[in-house]
Amino acid sequence: MDEKNRDSLNDMGTVKISEEVVAIIAGIAAMDVPGVAGMSGGIAGGIAEMLGRKNLSKGVKVEVGEKEAAVDLYIIVEYGCRIPDVSWNIQERVKKAIETMTGLDVVEVNIHIQGVNIDKDHKKETGEDTLRLR
Repeated sequence: MDEKNRDSLNDMGTVKISEEVVAIIAGIAAMDVPGVAGMSGGIAGGIAEMLGRKNLSKGVKVEVGEKEAAVDLYIIVEYGCRIPDVSWNIQERVKKAIETMTGLDVVEVNIHIQGVNIDKDHKKETGEDTLRLR
C-alpha cells in the first residue's frame, strides 16, 4: 500500500489520513447513489470477495496530496438509469463526503462506467447479469 498520508499539524501533534481511508469514504458515498449497481474492482477485488473479505475501497483509485485529493471511481450502473445524472450525483456526493470527513480539497472525481447491470426482465432475454462495455 502506498504510504502517502495527509499530515496536519496542530498543538497536540499530527493527524495522518491514508489513501485507503479516503478510498473507503469515496466507495461508501458512491454506493449510496441511486442507479449505482456496484463497483468494478477487477480481479483482486473479486478474489477478496471470494475469500469473504468485503473490500470497501473496491473500484476506487485515490491520489492524496498535502491538501488535495483526486478520485477515480469504476462503476457499474443499473440498466435504465440516466448515466450522466448518476455520474453527477456520484461526483457531488463523493466530493462532499471526503471534504467533510477529511478536510481535504477534492480537485477531481472521475467516473469510469465499466458496465450496466441488467434487471431480471432483461436477464431472461439475454441470459447475462452484467453487460460489459469496452
